[in-house]
Amino acid sequence: MVAARRRFEDQTPLSEMARLQGLVADTEGQCSYALEFGRDEVLRVSYVELTIDTALPLICQRTMQRFLLPVSLVQRLGLIRSEDEESSLPEDYEPLLVPEDGNLRPLDLVEDELVLMVPVVPLSPGSEAVERDWPATEEELDKANPFAALAALKKQ
Repeated sequence: MVAARRRFEDQTPLSEMARLQGLVADTEGQCSYALEFGRDEVLRVSYVELTIDTALPLICQRTMQRFLLPVSLVQRLGLIRSEDEESSLPEDYEPLLVPEDGNLRPLDLVEDELVLMVPVVPLSPGSEAVERDWPATEEELDKANPFAALAALKKQ
């Protein structure tokens, strides 16, 4: 694929990505992607350039409402055969360890990148933080302070 400079384009439903299903609100929607194989002749690096366009359905942790996180990314992955080759990659290349049989599964590459794009705490654009003081309840105030005994010993 690298020598022939092949390019593949496809669309797939988000429901086809099993590892992504636990991270998103639902699996409605499509993902468009392209893989372009090539070789940087100056740096002598084989690569695959991955382009992804989709919208991930997430639940905002401020409003608890569903929203779509737009994802549009271009990632260049340097193809390496062993972990020792990773240090020879330029800074703008992410390493991709090629299996021994040389076969890459395009959907796995797409799914890996989408999993990395899901934020730890999803927040919809435009949502505002809730600023509020939460006063202690009377029951909490009436509880004995566990350090009161230490304070009494300190006074002695």
